[in-house]
Amino acid sequence: MHYFKPHQNLKKQPNSVVSLLFLTSTLLLLFLSFSLTGCRPDANQRPETAESPIIPSLTLTSVPTDTPIPEVFNSERAFSDVAYQLSLGARTVGSPAHEKVGDWIIAELNKAGWQVETQNSTFQGKPVRNIIGKLTLSSKASPWVILGAHYDSRLLADHDPDIQKRTQPVLGANDGASGVAVLLELARTIPGQLEAVGTGTAIPSNMPHAGSIWLLFIDNEDNGNIPGWDWLMGSRAFVNNLNQKPDAVIIIDMIGDKDLNIKYETNSNPIMNQEIWSQAAKLGYSQEFLERPGFSMIDDHTPFLEAGIPAVDLIDFDYPYYHTTADTIDKINAHSLKVIGDTLTAWLLNGSAIFKTSRP
Repeated sequence: MHYFKPHQNLKKQPNSVVSLLFLTSTLLLLFLSFSLTGCRPDANQRPETAESPIIPSLTLTSVPTDTPIPEVFNSERAFSDVAYQLSLGARTVGSPAHEKVGDWIIAELNKAGWQVETQNSTFQGKPVRNIIGKLTLSSKASPWVILGAHYDSRLLADHDPDIQKRTQPVLGANDGASGVAVLLELARTIPGQLEAVGTGTAIPSNMPHAGSIWLLFIDNEDNGNIPGWDWLMGSRAFVNNLNQKPDAVIIIDMIGDKDLNIKYETNSNPIMNQEIWSQAAKLGYSQEFLERPGFSMIDDHTPFLEAGIPAVDLIDFDYPYYHTTADTIDKINAHSLKVIGDTLTAWLLNGSAIFKTSRP
């Protein structure tokens, strides 16, 4: 189903006769005024000059010149990150493109100032390289949030309508690359946004705020129903190796679709769902975040839920190019990436009630 924004009402044009009469009377009044006073300003009246405009200018000294303006989510830059991933080819596990995209993610996180760790392991005999970017905002014990997306693409396009193409790999513009692009753009913008509000006192919210944020780039997610492989191998390996439990996890998957329609994933934490949808509505994204139940998904949030960790899956599964060779960059757009990036930013900055319930 497609949801279209209503057209804006066109402004009425002014009546031409009334406009002519108004202009004529205005010119007549100006002529009489100049005839009575002359062209020179009164000696006691300060003339209007470029230095004293009628509309006062902003006082630049009101904002400290050394205060940086926090960078906002740049959807075009995120879109270019999708394009770069696709330029490498299909990022199937074990391929040169898969290794290159992992190295690139690490480099981008380092460039953005995040502490980077890799988790190299195996799951059911298959290699896993999960990549974690870590940002610590407080030395005290405080809420810990994980935002995650998978960076591999599927080995086989087994849903392709062309049977001859079902042995080809999936390029994964939406299914993989879109989530990675959003996380990397958040890596560039979230630190400045959070620094600008300090501990959150500048935000009209009494909710606790995250003290630690991890960006989790998940390997080996997308090869279920292929002999010798399974779904969620990277996220299961990650959860199995956790020493402590995060307070909240948000997974983003297939969120670049041009016709973005995100519904409540029915297994996801309802408190977090409500908060995320509320933030989306405040930002004007109600046509992309639909307040209705969607699918029950087995996705990278599943291992976290099974471990008793509050988690949400943001996914638009109404995507006709899922696991086909047609999952290409022309099927996504920058606006959808911005919708997700802005909404996640707002949720992080406004805090969450889930932190109150997840901590003793």
